Amino acid sequence: MGRPGLRERKKQKTRLALVDAALALFQEQGYEATTVDQIAAAVDVSPRTFFRYFATKEDVALSLLDDGQEVMLAELATRPAEEPPFVALSHAVRAMVTVLEEGDHDDTARFLKAHEVIDSTPALFAGSVRRLMENERRLITELARREGAGPDDLLPHFAVALFTTVTRVGFEFCEATGSDGVSALAARLESTLALAERSLRPGWDRPGRPAVPGPSSG
Repeated sequence: MGRPGLRERKKQKTRLALVDAALALFQEQGYEATTVDQIAAAVDVSPRTFFRYFATKEDVALSLLDDGQEVMLAELATRPAEEPPFVALSHAVRAMVTVLEEGDHDDTARFLKAHEVIDSTPALFAGSVRRLMENERRLITELARREGAGPDDLLPHFAVALFTTVTRVGFEFCEATGSDGVSALAARLESTLALAERSLRPGWDRPGRPAVPGPSSG
């Protein structure tokens, strides 16, 4: 695919400017005290322009989380059909982390600031949990499609629940701060996935089929 056109680049620049302004205001004066009008004014755009990009304050605060989830879902949909569910999920979350690692300094700083704001704001933390639960349902749907499973099949539900627990250990209990924050997060995630791989019986998530290499390969 070619490079995005000028119009798309301008839209992305405005979107990121709104995210940056919102995160700065949330840190400076608190999430509840910040208004959409203030965020828009900080970027020198109208509130109407803000609403072209985000429906609410919560949307702008959690936009990077949403972006990461979309990367993960897109990667999961492209994983080889022969990969067992947990392996495919592991590679999908790696793709999301790789996007963070390969971003420039501004991308990294923006992610770490959003991480800090969400963790320190109860309303946003609750919103992030709600969105992660919604994303889990999408992951279940995709795994069921990949496996040809019916809506009552427990395997996709269990695989996603286990995967979510494993990645939560990797993400939530890592001090992702400073210039090496994303690298620390990636290393913590790899260690957690490796621990899960050592702990799980090969083939558990694809009974009756030959086992394939675990999530540390491929």
